[in-house]
Amino acid sequence: MSDYKVGIFGLGAMGFGMAGALRRAGLMTHGFDINTDAVANFKAEGGADGTLDEVASTLDAAVVVVVNAAQTEAVLFGANGIATKLAKGTAVISCATVAPDFARDMARRCEELGLLYLDAPVSGGTIKAGEGTLSILAAGTPAAFQKSGPALDAMSAKVFALGDEVGAGSSMKAVNQMLTGVHIAAMAEAMTFGMTQGVEPAKFLEVITQCAGNSWALESRAPSIVNGDYHPLSAVDIWPKDLGIVLDIAKSAKFSAPITAVALQQYLAASGSGLGGEHDSAVAKVYARNAGLTLPGQD
Repeated sequence: MSDYKVGIFGLGAMGFGMAGALRRAGLMTHGFDINTDAVANFKAEGGADGTLDEVASTLDAAVVVVVNAAQTEAVLFGANGIATKLAKGTAVISCATVAPDFARDMARRCEELGLLYLDAPVSGGTIKAGEGTLSILAAGTPAAFQKSGPALDAMSAKVFALGDEVGAGSSMKAVNQMLTGVHIAAMAEAMTFGMTQGVEPAKFLEVITQCAGNSWALESRAPSIVNGDYHPLSAVDIWPKDLGIVLDIAKSAKFSAPITAVALQQYLAASGSGLGGEHDSAVAKVYARNAGLTLPGQD
């Protein structure tokens, strides 16, 4: 096992997979979460022992994989925040989707403590997280990249180095989320539109994946609808948060993003209908309900 020590903070669907990838790469990996069952499950799979207070000062990198900016700030600077427990020179790899200004503020506060902050949102979903094949959209100082290197290598197939300025990674993630969120909603709209014209979802998937209308979102999400399986590998409720961040950034830039705004309304409608915890492909149920359609697997 490597002498490099990592603490991963957040053992949800993404974080648990990333923690496993770090461990399988031979890095000593400690997992932390407010969900004690998740921590116990990770230790059962080979996660390292030790309380936060015992191990924090020994870590080479702290990987923060939580839902949003508020949780990121709480992990770093909350009542039991880790920032003051980490040794100077520790890498803080922040992976949540947040606004660039927030990332810059976290970097400033970490740097005041001698920590090396890497703005490093991830893309690829839970399967790639577990495989260690994520794309990481990273920005930070050369020292932050160097210190983070073993952890980044273990978690990713590709690290996009986006420069020295923190915020660039979060900006790129916002662009990615804009496209992905719109594409998933557009896929759901197209599939259900096809149903009104007699195109069955399975045939839609077979044909459109071989045509110009194909997309990563279609290939990834349409099978869920075809199979009537809405197990939340990526939940509907992610998108009001992420597209909300995108639109906040757009507003500050005085940039009109009408397609994104319309897609956001469809996710809000899905969440408001009680579908927030389902797979994000469940946005198709909003279209189906409004058009009087029955999707595969629905009664």
